[in-house]
Amino acid sequence: MGRASDRFKSGGTMDKIVSIVMPAYKAEATIAAAVASIMAQTWPYWRLIIVSDDGTNYRPLLEEAGLLNPRIAFMESGALKAGASHARNVALETIDTRYAAVLDADDRYKPQKLERAMAALADHPIVTTALDVMNDRFEHGRYVGAGEDRVLSPGEHKWVNLSMDTMIVWDRARCDARYDPDLPNMTDLDFLLKLWRTADHCYHIGSPLHDYVKMPVSMSNGPGVAERMIAVKTRLLDRFASGYYPLADENGREGLQAFLSVSLEAEKHYEAALAARPGLLFEDHLEAML
Repeated sequence: MGRASDRFKSGGTMDKIVSIVMPAYKAEATIAAAVASIMAQTWPYWRLIIVSDDGTNYRPLLEEAGLLNPRIAFMESGALKAGASHARNVALETIDTRYAAVLDADDRYKPQKLERAMAALADHPIVTTALDVMNDRFEHGRYVGAGEDRVLSPGEHKWVNLSMDTMIVWDRARCDARYDPDLPNMTDLDFLLKLWRTADHCYHIGSPLHDYVKMPVSMSNGPGVAERMIAVKTRLLDRFASGYYPLADENGREGLQAFLSVSLEAEKHYEAALAARPGLLFEDHLEAML
């Protein structure tokens, strides 16, 4: 998908609403904190679409936690364990707002995340923010991408945001896409690469406004993840070589390929490094190689 400007008409408050997509799979222990972080936003114009991918009705759980709100919609992915990408696409097919964001059911927003992102979207097609990387007890591990606010080209983005890319908020009138359900990992970067087909940059907010929670076992953590990451990063590099990702900023290709090549090497040595230094975050391991 590319530009979508014809789909959005001026509608007062509608122009301010951010639709937040939240896939949920076995999220009973974490979803309340994720939803509470949205309800604590200083930006009041949001909608949340929770897509259950496990057959669970999350409405009673949120009601018991005092978190039900008319701005929250509940959907089913139409399958069991179809994956976060499929669940996100189900929600993206339904939204009619110009602005969109993603929040996993085990992550959180800081209170000013949407307010600051929306201010930047007045002039930019995509906004990214620094991450507060945490463990499953919400204990701080490190920041990723912290520093000054700045414009980043596609070729610069990953050298700053060297971890996951679900922290984005984007203007669907300038760029839009769908997730690839066939990729087992790195779906957030693949999605961003598709947004860059019509958007030539991101605006990066250097304040850590997104809590990225690393669960003991997840798509990006746990046993066997290095092998899966090696396979997917190799696949992404092959896609670049085949021209699968045409970029509005063609100069970005070199920087992205260079980062993926370094990251691929880091994956090959991560398990050994982790054995030598138990608890080593992949971000710390990778950063030492950049």
